[in-house]
Amino acid sequence: MAIGSLYETSSSPLSGIPPLTGDVQADVAIIGGGLTGVSTALHLAQQGARVVLLERHEPGWGASGRNGGQVNPGLKPPPEEVEKDFGPEVGGRLAHLAWNAPDLVFELIERHGIACDAIRGGTLRTATAPSQIPALRELADQCLARGWPVSWLDEAAVQTRTGSPYHKAALLDARGGQVDPLAYTRGLTRAAMEAGARICSQSPVVCLRRSARAWQAVTPQGSVTCDKVVVGTNGYSSSLINPLRRSVIPVYSAIVSSTPLPQALRERIMAQGEVLYELGIVTAYYRVDAQGRLLMGGRSFSHPAQGVASFPFLTAHAEKLWPELRGAVSWTHGWNGQLAMTLDHYPHWHEPQPGLVAALGYNGRGVALATLTGQEIARYLAGEASPLFPFTPIRPVPFHRFWRVGVAAGIVWGRLRDRLAGA
Repeated sequence: MAIGSLYETSSSPLSGIPPLTGDVQADVAIIGGGLTGVSTALHLAQQGARVVLLERHEPGWGASGRNGGQVNPGLKPPPEEVEKDFGPEVGGRLAHLAWNAPDLVFELIERHGIACDAIRGGTLRTATAPSQIPALRELADQCLARGWPVSWLDEAAVQTRTGSPYHKAALLDARGGQVDPLAYTRGLTRAAMEAGARICSQSPVVCLRRSARAWQAVTPQGSVTCDKVVVGTNGYSSSLINPLRRSVIPVYSAIVSSTPLPQALRERIMAQGEVLYELGIVTAYYRVDAQGRLLMGGRSFSHPAQGVASFPFLTAHAEKLWPELRGAVSWTHGWNGQLAMTLDHYPHWHEPQPGLVAALGYNGRGVALATLTGQEIARYLAGEASPLFPFTPIRPVPFHRFWRVGVAAGIVWGRLRDRLAGA
């Protein structure tokens, strides 16, 4: 876990999760202890399956425990595009499940009593330039046509809602909300253990092999022999399945958090518990948490860093939005981590060999989508449902070894385009 993370200081640590030792039998081995893995473990264990989850560090160590805490509905492409890309039946089901995925998150929080500062104040997608408004309006119309709980905020309404003149219009989706993502991931981990799943920290899989009758996942101190394997390593995928690692682009995102806002600002800045992400190419996302702290997130340089001083562009953007923050708050924590982007902006599901399933590439929407993915993988393995996303071959990104150069160039070009658009 990033030492500079606010979540690490405020979330109750996990206990009783030792490394795997010895050779064990299971129905399913899960590689990766992020939200994909622990949600899959929970839902499989509830079905009665024997589940062993293997995590290199500890559950929530990666993006699942470091992200902005936004529980956002939907996919990057709008629902009509999803239905066009996947067909009316598969695409319609996918769009419905993805846009309603926050329901599952908040149901699990309530059912398992997870203390994670959950607030369901909705998601604001905001236009920061007039040129972004037509596409946003079209998205609103598509959502309204499907009977989804969204509303349109014009310039005056969104500026009142956010307390900032920076925003030009917004789509408010009432299904969205926020959590402390590390506390949420740890809560799901505890729920999975209570359901019977075995969770193993400090257990990197160093070898994954298939015999005539079973899979075997080998760790430094033990192994799991099983019928099926689920890989949920996302932006931290390793060379264990090297084509999988090269099929996504790791992108670093950073977050800084403040001291609690003064009461007058807390009553003005997203006072109804909304989360917000800006439209554009290289933009920011932010929320005010249950303690009244402002959390600002955005793209980061492509290496690990911590401390507020490492991310001055985020505090500067906050003060651009709300100049009255200067001198009114201190910035206490700063950290970053990797998320996984795909070239088509969709998550990818793969089944490269019988009994081996991998899902990754949430494109910044992992809290809701990874939770949903775990449920749907469990249903697929039980023969209860078709894959959430149709299985596709693993396709490595061309020139993947140069991803850091490409990401850096993309950020510069994206910021230039956002500036030219008037953002």
